[in-house]
Amino acid sequence: MKGGNKPIYVIGHRNPDTDSICSAIGYSHLKQAQGVNAVAARCGKINNETKYALEYFKVDQPLLLTDLYPRVKDVALECKTVVRQHDTLRHLGEVMRKSELQSVPVTDSNGDLVGIVTVSDLAKRYFLELGLQSLVEMRVRYRDIIQATEAKVLVAGDENELIEGNIIIASGSAFSTVSILNKKDIVLVGDRSAETLLKFLDCGISCLVVTQNSRIAPEVLEEAEKKGVFILLTPYDTYTVGRLINQCVPIRRIMKENPVCFRPMDLLSDIKGVMDEHRYRSYPVVENGKLVGLVSADEIMLPEREKIILVDHNERGQAIEGIEDAKIVEIIDHHRLGGIQTSEPIYIHQEPVGCTCTIVANMHWDNDVEIPPSIAGLLLSAIISDTVLFKSPTCTPKDRKTAERLAEIAGVNLKEYGLAMLRAGAGIGDKTPAEIVKNDLKEFKIGDYRVIVSQISVMDPQEVLALEPQLIEAMKKNCENESADLDLMMITDILEESTYLMYYGAPRTLVAEAFRKDTSGNYIFLPGVLSRKKQCIPPLSEAAKRISQQ
Repeated sequence: MKGGNKPIYVIGHRNPDTDSICSAIGYSHLKQAQGVNAVAARCGKINNETKYALEYFKVDQPLLLTDLYPRVKDVALECKTVVRQHDTLRHLGEVMRKSELQSVPVTDSNGDLVGIVTVSDLAKRYFLELGLQSLVEMRVRYRDIIQATEAKVLVAGDENELIEGNIIIASGSAFSTVSILNKKDIVLVGDRSAETLLKFLDCGISCLVVTQNSRIAPEVLEEAEKKGVFILLTPYDTYTVGRLINQCVPIRRIMKENPVCFRPMDLLSDIKGVMDEHRYRSYPVVENGKLVGLVSADEIMLPEREKIILVDHNERGQAIEGIEDAKIVEIIDHHRLGGIQTSEPIYIHQEPVGCTCTIVANMHWDNDVEIPPSIAGLLLSAIISDTVLFKSPTCTPKDRKTAERLAEIAGVNLKEYGLAMLRAGAGIGDKTPAEIVKNDLKEFKIGDYRVIVSQISVMDPQEVLALEPQLIEAMKKNCENESADLDLMMITDILEESTYLMYYGAPRTLVAEAFRKDTSGNYIFLPGVLSRKKQCIPPLSEAAKRISQQ
């Protein structure tokens, strides 16, 4: 819920790889050490390789965020003022006066929301106070009258008993009052003689409310004790007592039942129409039936945007859904610039290295922040993954040097751990064709074309190629769902240091021109190709330029 120090989410790209996850964890650790409330997050399922690294170094998975669209939880205020359905209108009036609220949620004894009551509901009841109302149907108890009139109980009875009679003001003569009294009635009376009060008791009334702390003769108290009649003594005058008793009505008698309410995860865009239709000042927010906050129409107009630090990407098409509704405050990356726009200048740290975690590790050291063994192990894992254990052409001397230092901190043998981790991530395991073609998927704008490129690293590429028909069908759906022109999947052979590039969509001539290959089939073989960033995207971009000039 809104309030307090909202976190800054550190998050990688969709369909995250090991660098995306580990750089989010590593950079959030650095920001926390610098006093920033940073939280590592992810926007997709963790692959087997990353899972291996997290479990090996005993680090929890980052928080899963499905999108950054503003939700009710982002604008809802903690609801500190509530009333119970059995509370009286007098109590409600005091609550509204002190809190200056226009509407107050109503809960039952378990804290479940049962209604809402507004100032207008209270005002309507006020107009009914022109005459004393029957309390029989309102299920008012004697304890409610005692509390409302601040009465001293001189003769007691069962305070939890429901009132069954009418309220009678003894303003006329004793004779005229007795003539209208019925059994179980409640009589409001001022300073009257003992003889008059005894006549009232003889009528079978249930309660005698004596106003203005008037004197009551001992014989009246004795008789009331015998007959089991309440005697209450209140400091207020008769008129005031009448009004106070009218305010003994339980809130549930005037509240709106089944109020319009929202859940914390409801999108603000979805609730605006409901608010426009009902035009209430505020609405309860509930979760599992429990009241957790309030949201007002004013609040949703200018919701506080989530603050985001992007790691391992900088292109809108690769970012989490709803990034346009968030505030990007930093970018830490090692890829080409991809055109994300920000509303104001931000901090960007971008280096031509093989892995974002190389940057994150060195930022720790540059800022004299110690890296714990577990975090060092994750940063190392990402470097191993992105450079394919230093075989990728994207690998730089800085990556290798950083990895060696991290391995020492993490207490692992770099080569042995690296091979074990790569093996854990290699192979398709129980992945479906749809999951395979989305593995580490990224989107690129190449020339006039929208291209999505996934990559899966395996020990045996034939295991993947055997699923060619199903994979092509899944890539077709990918293009439709992502509105992409072309879907490419890199099936990278870790052992042979080569890639099979499978494709679906148009124009195939883009692939043919980029790699000088015959693209009449569904895939081509690219020996020596390991890197999407350095060996796949650049040739495609150059080919797009050549095609546009033809």
